[in-house]
Amino acid sequence: MITTLLVANRGEIACRIFRTCRALGITGVAVYSDADADALHVREADLAVRLPGAAPSDTYLRGDLVVAAALAAGADAVHPGYGFLSENAAFAAAVQDAGLRWVGPPVKAIELMASKTRAKELMGAAGVPLLAPLDTGSVTAADLPLLLKAASGGGGRGMRVVRELGALEAELTAASAEAAAAFGDGEVFAEPYVERGRHVEVQVMADGHGTVWALGTRDCSLQRRHQKVIEEAPAPGLDDTVRARLHESAVAAARAVGYTGAGTVEFLLSAGGRPYFLEMNTRLQVEHPVTEAVFGLDLVALQLRIAEGEPLPAAGPPQPEGHAVEARLYAEDPARDWQPQTGALLTLAVPDEPGLRLDTGYTGGDTIGVHYDPMLAKVIAHAPTRTEAVRLLARALERARIHGPVTNRDLLVRSLRHPDFVAARVDTGFYDRHLADLTAPADADRTRAAALAAALAQAVHAGPGPGTGTGPESRPGTGPGPARFGAWRNVTSQPQTKRYRGEPDGTEHEVAYRTARGGPVPHDAPGVRVLAVRPDRVTLETDGVTRHFDIAVHHDRVYVDGAGGSYTFTALPRFTDPSAQSEPGSLLAPMPGTVVRLADGLARGAAVEAGQPLIWLEAMKMEHRILAPATGTLTALHAAPGLQVEVGALLAVVTEPAAPEENV
Repeated sequence: MITTLLVANRGEIACRIFRTCRALGITGVAVYSDADADALHVREADLAVRLPGAAPSDTYLRGDLVVAAALAAGADAVHPGYGFLSENAAFAAAVQDAGLRWVGPPVKAIELMASKTRAKELMGAAGVPLLAPLDTGSVTAADLPLLLKAASGGGGRGMRVVRELGALEAELTAASAEAAAAFGDGEVFAEPYVERGRHVEVQVMADGHGTVWALGTRDCSLQRRHQKVIEEAPAPGLDDTVRARLHESAVAAARAVGYTGAGTVEFLLSAGGRPYFLEMNTRLQVEHPVTEAVFGLDLVALQLRIAEGEPLPAAGPPQPEGHAVEARLYAEDPARDWQPQTGALLTLAVPDEPGLRLDTGYTGGDTIGVHYDPMLAKVIAHAPTRTEAVRLLARALERARIHGPVTNRDLLVRSLRHPDFVAARVDTGFYDRHLADLTAPADADRTRAAALAAALAQAVHAGPGPGTGTGPESRPGTGPGPARFGAWRNVTSQPQTKRYRGEPDGTEHEVAYRTARGGPVPHDAPGVRVLAVRPDRVTLETDGVTRHFDIAVHHDRVYVDGAGGSYTFTALPRFTDPSAQSEPGSLLAPMPGTVVRLADGLARGAAVEAGQPLIWLEAMKMEHRILAPATGTLTALHAAPGLQVEVGALLAVVTEPAAPEENV
């Protein structure tokens, strides 16, 4: 019997496992890096052991330190979660060699599935349908497009689609470097890339007594950078024949390696409905909650039961009910090449209503750092039908209060409401086709109303009496009298203006209002009537429709949450600071991270082409390319491999050639 369980992970999956531990009366032990000293998973654990350092390679990827932590805390079992060491056979063996129980599959099964190349050979022998591998040394144009994949690990790291032969060598180098950084193994392989394919997977659960369950299908086709964004169960639109074949192939894969515990067999479904084996993940998946919702099961509790040597229930799995959809909330900017975002997460509040579930590793007040994956939370909706589940999830995300770094929340809402997704016309190219529309600026009229609400709330806030803003950095009221700005004097009876920059699109908004006896009112805004104004809430009537806006102020940021969406504004000064301008052609770090490499031969004086990748920056476990903004000459280079940089740091400068003088 397991009494004390160490979770060799962090973030939301560690919190998720501790939730089951509490329900089963098991003591939960966390490990944490220095960067995670005050993280939610540490606060929720019964015991915690420090792993000195911050980088994953020094902490969560150090199996020896994790085993030592388990022994020091008196744990009798280790759960690996997902990612990090969860599919590392040597770590699983070390756990068992230390006399601890391993909550996962047998070491041999992990070894057999650890290399995707070896796993494909094994699955072919077991009769599981496969895509034939390609030799990167002999591919021709007829083999394109092809997909490069890391032989070890997953999560989209080390994956590249190659559509031109001339790009193959560079993409091989990039894929290998990313795979080596993420998994310690730079081996990559190639296979045909299936256009408009669907990513469909089967959850399996197997005990040590010969029973293997196939717990339905999941569709995970909505992906960015080959990482899943929205998942659902069951996979929609599958006929009984395809579904049966998927289940049979998944069970055959599990039996072929003597599998026990929770695992996922992933398939690529062609446009014609033919499945091909991709890989088997020998761990719990990020998206396991949708299967739990549909089957009414606790998969972590089943993992623990199997690890204790118990059989799965003889009656078999429950019958599935309804439909579940999960959205991954990331701190990233989809409109800017999915750049990860860091900083203080001021507020994270998702509606707590029937049918909704929140799995997260953060709460308001936590800090999103540079060392780990940018996923903040998973929001899951379960309802009797797919239509109801999708609608419930979209509305919950729309009503969520998320203040801090830019997130993909708006993208998720728009994705869930996109006609193709609503009709279940999904494939892995969804974002390639629709990203521009899904990241377009919000409705201009609603944005202007939100900016007006922000200005009116701030005007009340600065008026007589103590301030009552909801943000911890909200300024107290400054008392009556006109506001003074240097030598200028604003007379409060005249129209006042406030300027805001909308985030993240950068659109500027100027709002004018007047201070009347009853409070501020909009100036020159026909069709708008103010019904109520407080520092934390504004009610407007626009063209006969009443709208409520909740306002929170943090430093120069104003967060406006309304029924139709949320808006973030940065209050701008009346006059631009000339020192804030950067030199033309400057390459600035878009995020905090580490420079991992430079383009071959890159040095001061080098000629560069517009759009040419010059610098590779690693942040949050992903590589990001910094491109030349124009054709010209590199006149400054401050970046070097290994250099850690903050957001906005000057990396290089490209100077364009001077335009020739025109003859007069």
